[in-house]
Amino acid sequence: MTIVVVGSGVFGITAALELRARRWTVTVIDSVAVPARTAASTDISKVVRADYGDDELYVEMAEASLEGWERWNARWDAALYHQDGFLLLSMGAMEPGGYEYESFALLTKRGHQPQRLDPRTRRHRFPAWSADRYPDGYFNPRAGWVESGKVVERLVHDARAAGIRVLERTQFARFIESGTSIVGVKTKDGGELRADRVLLAAGAWTPSLLPHLGGVMWTTGQPVVHFAVQDPERWRPPGFPVWAADIARTGWYGFPALRDGTLKIGRHGAGRRVDPDEPRAISASECAPFREFLRDSLPALADVPIVESRLCLYCDTFDGNFWIDHDPDRPGLIVAAGDSGHGFKFAPILGSLIADIVERRQNPWAERFAWRVRHRDSKEAARAL
Repeated sequence: MTIVVVGSGVFGITAALELRARRWTVTVIDSVAVPARTAASTDISKVVRADYGDDELYVEMAEASLEGWERWNARWDAALYHQDGFLLLSMGAMEPGGYEYESFALLTKRGHQPQRLDPRTRRHRFPAWSADRYPDGYFNPRAGWVESGKVVERLVHDARAAGIRVLERTQFARFIESGTSIVGVKTKDGGELRADRVLLAAGAWTPSLLPHLGGVMWTTGQPVVHFAVQDPERWRPPGFPVWAADIARTGWYGFPALRDGTLKIGRHGAGRRVDPDEPRAISASECAPFREFLRDSLPALADVPIVESRLCLYCDTFDGNFWIDHDPDRPGLIVAAGDSGHGFKFAPILGSLIADIVERRQNPWAERFAWRVRHRDSKEAARAL
């Protein structure tokens, strides 16, 4: 069987590797040099965690992914997953129904060992944080972060070594159709790539390539800022691991400093609708809250210089779940998209999940990500703005 994969991000490249292992003939195309600098997958860091409130399916997937990251670390020349732990702070007492409380409870139930923090313990272990702003929270030692851009680079290298044809600077133009079926893709340079299946894994570009999905997914930009700290070791684990500061209400999250002093902070939320091909600059109104947050929560960082800022692109679905399934109206086309800002941590299991769906095999997680109809409700309202 043959397949063309459109997109070399984490969805596309992991699926390509798994399908090749299952003896498919695989071609991957991307419009730019890979790993694509503008893709959401290509960044200095992504969080790896199993903290998902009371959502047991994602926790189960994350547990399998953590084992996968450890296997990849053991196989690769350099470890790219760093299990430095995850600090979750709460501005009020952790209570039933809250993200921190439900995450802590479910992880504990499943045999993890998250560590509840009282104000005194938190001040001692994580002294950079404002003393009174976050009186509750916990630390999850089985979590951390990955060097995401380097991970994609490594996976592309592995793909080529496995015999996958990776065509860089090859722009998708349109699908090749036979009746209602999709039998390949045509590229903007006039080339044709025919195949038994086409997998569209174009990340933030998916809604523009498949406008009929515009009602269920869209491209949003979320602000990310890189700061430069003068004393990097002060802002590294164990005293400063990956963190989330009452994220369900505020959106704030961030990472320890890299050895060169780069410290990344982001804000997760509804974002704003964007064209993925336009400049990624964040506005002054998006940048100003970062300073305010630092003054209130991490006062020692209040005046550190900004070295880079940009919009991190999401392909958001209306319900925040991935979108991985066969297009019911276009036989031969499979869509793997809808990262919704939390897909990268699942890289070690995404390939097998997507390949199972391509081959219509049973997979315990696939139903959540199947083709679906949007029913608006209050839960998705914030992401639908």
